[in-house]
Amino acid sequence: MPLALVALAITAFAIGTTEFAAMGLLPQVADDLQVSIPQAGWLISAYAIGVVIGAPLLTAAAARLPRKAVLVGLAALFTVGNLLCAVAPNFWLLAAARLVTGLPHGAFFGAGAVAAAELAAPHLRARAVAVMFSGLTLANVVGVPAATLLGQQLGWRATMLVVVAIGTAGTLAIARLVPHLPAPERAGLRHELTAFRSGQLWLALATVVFGCGGFFACYSYITPLLTEVAGVGTASVTVVLALFGVGMTIGNVVGGYAADRALRPGICASFVLLALTLAAFPVTAGTEWSAALTVVLVGLFGFAIVPGVQTLVLQKARNAPTLASATVQGAFNLANAQGAFFGGLAIDAGLGWTAPPVVGAGLAGIGALIAVLAWTADRRRPVDTAPPGAVADATPDGAPAGAGPAVAPAR
Repeated sequence: MPLALVALAITAFAIGTTEFAAMGLLPQVADDLQVSIPQAGWLISAYAIGVVIGAPLLTAAAARLPRKAVLVGLAALFTVGNLLCAVAPNFWLLAAARLVTGLPHGAFFGAGAVAAAELAAPHLRARAVAVMFSGLTLANVVGVPAATLLGQQLGWRATMLVVVAIGTAGTLAIARLVPHLPAPERAGLRHELTAFRSGQLWLALATVVFGCGGFFACYSYITPLLTEVAGVGTASVTVVLALFGVGMTIGNVVGGYAADRALRPGICASFVLLALTLAAFPVTAGTEWSAALTVVLVGLFGFAIVPGVQTLVLQKARNAPTLASATVQGAFNLANAQGAFFGGLAIDAGLGWTAPPVVGAGLAGIGALIAVLAWTADRRRPVDTAPPGAVADATPDGAPAGAGPAVAPAR
């Protein structure tokens, strides 16, 4: 495994920690800045808005720059954003700093996924993408629980400063370990927008917005579901959430292998299994051990989708993958927003804490349906020959990505 992938994973770890740890630190932030907890929750929305805005804008602005320089700059911007959060004197400046911190998120993962694919052999590209995203999943196993504990003991600002240190390490590692990755020959916003002429690309993004919305519908309300329904003690919730992160990490690895072996079937199977697991959650939430096991499976199947969808987008974007890849991160954040929204509507309607997983099962089912329809449409069209430098496409019958003539990765 190239050390360059480890450098990308370090920064992904920092990004995952700062994104998700905020949910566990809302009481401390609210108390320190004298706002209500619901108002402190706007900090999560501010970050998500930053992701949605920054993904296309920063990607377009950096389209003509060498990819290594882009990755270093985005990692540095993320680190500076966290430093601004750590020293923000009031709530509104903190919210602005959170928005700034979210700006490079989508662009970094978009450029990082393309870089990871270029650094790997054609038949190992999905696994290379999964290695980079392993930093994000490990953040939920180690980073988020540790950051929450640190924030409870030393204050939320201490957590932000630790993330600054990790972000600095990631930035330096990228500068030192990632080889020179030149900009594509036909770089520029107009060229990157050509990728969005593909109906298959729009279908891939739709699977993320709807299908992954099912994952977030459950994740957003997992803590009250565990405490109020499954009877998990408050002190044990952190342990169960760490297990959730373990499931995400396993799913990320399994999803990478599945995507390299059978891309379309792997995506469809992951959505179906996620839908079935979420549908069963109201039943399995009856005991602590079955609820904990279900949490692990939700994390596993939910994140098994990520490498496959990211790889599919790289394939369908052909020679203009960077903006499309970054747009996937915006799609994930839209999935987050709509999953939490519809799950919250079900709770407000008096359906109880087990309603969000049921809503999530429906959304995941929609994602599975879109994925199957896209696969069927892809099987009916002639096989294209990917242009030089493009990510090798899967064959219409769902054969492994990279099957057939190898396309040499850029170095």
